Amino acid sequence: MGKTNLSMEQLVSYAKRRGFVFQSSEIYGGIAGFYDFGPYGAELADNIKSSWWRHFVYNNFNVVGLNSSIIQNSKLWQASGHVDTFVDPMVDCRSCKHRFRADHVAEIDTNNLTKLNEALADKSCPNCGEKNSLTEARNFQMMFKTFVGPVEDDAATTYLRPETAGGIFAQYDNVRETTRKKLPFGIAQIGKAFRNEITPGDFIFRVREFTQMELEIFTKPEEADKWFEFWKDYCLEWVKGLGISQDNLRWHEHSEEERAHYAAASTDIQYKFPFGFKELYGVANRTDHDLKSHMKVSGKDLNYFDEETGKNIVPYVIEPSVGVERLFMAVMLDAYHEEEVDGEKRIVMKFHPDLAPVKVAVLPLSKKTELSDVAKDVFKSIAGEYNVEYDETQSIGKRYRRQDEIGTPYCVTVDFESLEDQAVTVRDRDSMKQERVKMGELKSYLEGKLK
Repeated sequence: MGKTNLSMEQLVSYAKRRGFVFQSSEIYGGIAGFYDFGPYGAELADNIKSSWWRHFVYNNFNVVGLNSSIIQNSKLWQASGHVDTFVDPMVDCRSCKHRFRADHVAEIDTNNLTKLNEALADKSCPNCGEKNSLTEARNFQMMFKTFVGPVEDDAATTYLRPETAGGIFAQYDNVRETTRKKLPFGIAQIGKAFRNEITPGDFIFRVREFTQMELEIFTKPEEADKWFEFWKDYCLEWVKGLGISQDNLRWHEHSEEERAHYAAASTDIQYKFPFGFKELYGVANRTDHDLKSHMKVSGKDLNYFDEETGKNIVPYVIEPSVGVERLFMAVMLDAYHEEEVDGEKRIVMKFHPDLAPVKVAVLPLSKKTELSDVAKDVFKSIAGEYNVEYDETQSIGKRYRRQDEIGTPYCVTVDFESLEDQAVTVRDRDSMKQERVKMGELKSYLEGKLK
């Protein structure tokens, strides 16, 4: 046994059983398109976000961060085009009354409703199988509408943001002025976004509330192609650095019909999910569309004065964007392994140490007070820098297996010999090799291993 390909049903079951992902409002029957991260899922998601921030912000002198609000002035979404064009085509079955995304039923990617309806003409309902029961495709607004203030009228209407990029563009000039950045420079943001998906599904792949990690790189128009290629490569190398196999990744270049009308280029890193290769990480050359649109609607001058040429220019934007939930799924799927050890199956999540929800588990061999007290002192000596778990329940073998299943890289066992030699046994998750380490040297030993 070794690397095992999980089905969606197995992934969902495992994620719940081991405390990674729960259905939101489960005790009330749940709510479609919403999920909660459990204790280990919350840690994994935060570690993914921390890794992204370090690599994309801290490792690049010309990238800074932003944290914009979820609710923005509704004019922002008019300028971005979301009010008029952020729609998905939907189709209903007259027989069973189910609703579907039309481009999923027809299995084509196009913004052209005429072409969609032509492709739908000979399709049966995916739910009940009835022929000639599907309505024509029509557009459905995907933004969640809300109201600001006590009166629910048009003047108070706004939306939960469908992407984090809008806040970046709105604050572009303030960021540029306060940080004194010159082109090219980037603004990064991690935050919640909301889309009223017609048919959420495939676990946390397509949900209605999710977290985006977006980067907007502002560049001179003539350098946009160069930076597009640079950030494509940079994103792919980071994804592979998370421990995701190259065999499960591929590029998908968008055709002219697939990409937005204003985009000069657009591509996706796709991952091989149980339901096929699908988008994981998108990179686009959005040209000067965004800043020009916001200048037009807001009246604010967002031109950049190029000191080299003495001219005002509107920067082009390169946008790498990835959803935490999709990346979370890919990391889980790639980490899952089944192995045979002494005739028994061992399930182990081989997370990159940087992503592992629990970095170290401290396990006293016995619940006896003398061992328990020493083990708690060991816990205190290494806790604080990363997530350390303490567990004294069940046999040591079962505790090892439990830590394997949540992907803990190192288990520290405190045994009766520890009372004599002031040393502990450190077990490696992947090799299962054990090494004796002095308690006073344990912290530096683990720090060296976890780098």
